[in-house]
Order: sequence, then C-alpha cells, then structure tokens
Amino acid sequence: MKINCDYRIREDIGFIIEAEGINKLELSEATKISRSTLDSIAKKGVATNEVCEKLYSYIYEQNYRLNSVKEELLKEKYGNVLFHGSKYGLSEVTVSGSRNTCDFGNGFYLGQTYNQALSFVCEYDKSSVYSFRYSINGSKIVEFDCSLDWMLAICYYRGTIKEYVENSMVKSIVNKIEDADLIVAPIADNKMFYVMSQFAEGEINADAALHSLSASGLGLQYIIKTEKALKKCIPIEKYYLSVPEREDCRKALIERGYEVDTKLKLAKREFKTGLYIEELLK
Repeated sequence: MKINCDYRIREDIGFIIEAEGINKLELSEATKISRSTLDSIAKKGVATNEVCEKLYSYIYEQNYRLNSVKEELLKEKYGNVLFHGSKYGLSEVTVSGSRNTCDFGNGFYLGQTYNQALSFVCEYDKSSVYSFRYSINGSKIVEFDCSLDWMLAICYYRGTIKEYVENSMVKSIVNKIEDADLIVAPIADNKMFYVMSQFAEGEINADAALHSLSASGLGLQYIIKTEKALKKCIPIEKYYLSVPEREDCRKALIERGYEVDTKLKLAKREFKTGLYIEELLK
C-alpha cells in the first residue's frame, strides 16, 4: 500500500495564526521563518524539515498539543482511527515489512493512540507518526487480553522460549495467530518485555509477571497480518514530531520505566506461589 499523505502544514499555519490572534508577519517574527517562505507554503503546502521544526516547535512551546488533539477530532469524525510511528518516514507499507521478532511476527503494526505511536519513535530525529482509518468488518480477528496466552505469544515471536516451541499450548496459540487477518492485543514495549523475559527465564512466576504487566496501561496494538486486511487501512495524515515534543515523551518514558520496575518488585513480593514456565509448559 502506497502512503501519500503528508504534513498538513498549510492548515496548521492557519490554525496558529487564528489561535494566537496574530498575522503572518508576526508569525514570521516569532518563528524566524521568512515571510516569503510562509507565502510559498500557503501556495504549495510543503516545507523543509528545518522550517517544520521552527513552526511545530513554536506551536508546541505555546502549549498547543496539536497532534494529540487532532487524534480526538479524527476519532469523532471517522470512528476507528489507528496510529503508526515510523523512524524514518513511510512511502509504502506491507504485511511483510516488519521484523520476524516483533511481538506477533510479520505484519503492519498500529496503535490505538497518537501518544502510543510517538513513544516508540521519539528517540529518532527523523521520525514521524501517521494516522489511518481502519475497518475491521470482514476480517478474521484474534484478540488477546493481558493473559498467559498473550505473554507466551510475544515470548515465542521474540525468541525467548525456543525450548518450548513444540509445546501443544504454544503451537495452538501460534496457529491461531498465523490464521488471522488481524491481531488485537495489549502493547508490550521493551520495558514490559524485560518482565516477560524474566518469566521466560524462570526468574519469576506467571502471576507475578502478569500482575506487573496488567497495570502498565499502554493500550492495544492492531497487527494487520494479511493483504486482505491491509486494504481496509486508509492513510489520513502525517505528523511532524518537534524536538520539544520528543523530549517530553522521552521524559515520560523514563518515569514510566520507574513505575514498571516498582510494580515488578511489589508483584514479586505479593505473588510468590504462582506457576513458573517449566511447570506450565511441562
């Protein structure tokens, strides 16, 4: 699927002029973007990354959370809207473009919210977030909650339970996933996967792992596994990630990391009698 959406910078300039009650000359002075460049954007609707950084940093520093508020409006307009964070930008997406070691193997991965997508790419200078309309009608869907099956699936695809790949329980989970058009499951970032790895290595039991993970609250991810399902995905907009926005996201992730560590330590104390992986998959 070709991705031909871009930043809606012309509309965003119009928004900040109206919201701040300023004119184009005043915006030029505030952002250090020349008046001629602003006029060119008004005609062509495109700008260099340097100009985008000046404009969107200014918008963000005036306390307008433009990208995340657009999410709310899009969901009111379209209903089911999903987001994808890209490290270097997208020109095309396929169901076979991801790493085999992603949470559920190959597929096109999207999240429920703009901030979810941002959190996965905020470390990268050239990253962007994209929004998509999506319809689940007619798709064969497999859904997971924060459960043992979900944890085993991610451990399987990330390669941490290789000694159990022939286990009947594991094979049943994997067969369901590979037969689906769409997977809907809780997101597991690298901090959460650290907890899962401890479970896979026999360091903690399943109860301690799941109680540590259940309160993480990252929301759901949607993994499109087939071309049939990908055709239901329609690009909407590309979002510029300014330096101050990415910095704020990184700070929030550090704080969240402390929370996950604390939850794990508390869960280890509270849930000492649960089953370990070798007992569950013997």
